[in-house]
Amino acid sequence: MKRAPRWIVYVVAVLVLNFPVIVTLVTSFKSGGELSVNPGLWVNQPTFDNYLKVLTVSDRLNIYGYLGNSLVASLIGSLLAIALTFPAAYAVARGNFGRRLLLPTVVNLRAVPLIIFAIPIYMMFQWLGLLDTQLGLGLILTIVNLPLAFIVLANAIADLPIELDEAARIDGAGTFTIMVRIIWPVTRAAVTTVAIFGFITAWNEFLFGLMLTTTKAVPVTVGASFFFAASGGGVQWGPASAVMIVGALPPMLLGLLMYRQIGGSLTAGAVKG
Repeated sequence: MKRAPRWIVYVVAVLVLNFPVIVTLVTSFKSGGELSVNPGLWVNQPTFDNYLKVLTVSDRLNIYGYLGNSLVASLIGSLLAIALTFPAAYAVARGNFGRRLLLPTVVNLRAVPLIIFAIPIYMMFQWLGLLDTQLGLGLILTIVNLPLAFIVLANAIADLPIELDEAARIDGAGTFTIMVRIIWPVTRAAVTTVAIFGFITAWNEFLFGLMLTTTKAVPVTVGASFFFAASGGGVQWGPASAVMIVGALPPMLLGLLMYRQIGGSLTAGAVKG
């Protein structure tokens, strides 16, 4: 009984924070006729017709193609960000290179609205032939993930004792060997966390997906909007809700499966003996 108030607060908080998701999920199981007379949080006659419409490929709509584009672009955006920032993070953490200028500059990019870069990036991608390509979308998502990856990895490496590097150098190891053979395995939890957050951030990106793609590389965040319009005008709330649930499943499942690794990385180094 002593835990009852705690669980009540917990359940209420979960319901409040996830209320939009709950509404969307409930709506996805309602038919068009029921939506017009029953806007509440209950379903009188559940139906899977909305999901069948979303998962059926037509000449104009292909949810599998949108999901595939998002998957490829998100993998590029998360993994390439790690590959670029890990050496830089090692240089900052171990050699104090760029700590006063590079690190604050990259981190402050998170505070700059991305729309500022829209026009120059579009013009550059047009010149390079990267418009409406998975590679082009993945590259811009890499830039989006760089600040977070840089600061997390730099802090993770800085928390490691310098004696690891010194012992390896005594054995004749060079900087690259130390970084790959010594530091990388020890910071694997932080790298995993950066990869997960980077993937989720890239998957949910809408602005550059809308701006840089048209047909071939449209991500699911943009492609989902194509299911909204009804033939007679208005919004198809049933299919719209279903496609949003389908599009949200990959990052949601990834977060649920990897939450232990994320929690372990975020708390690592918080207590030092």
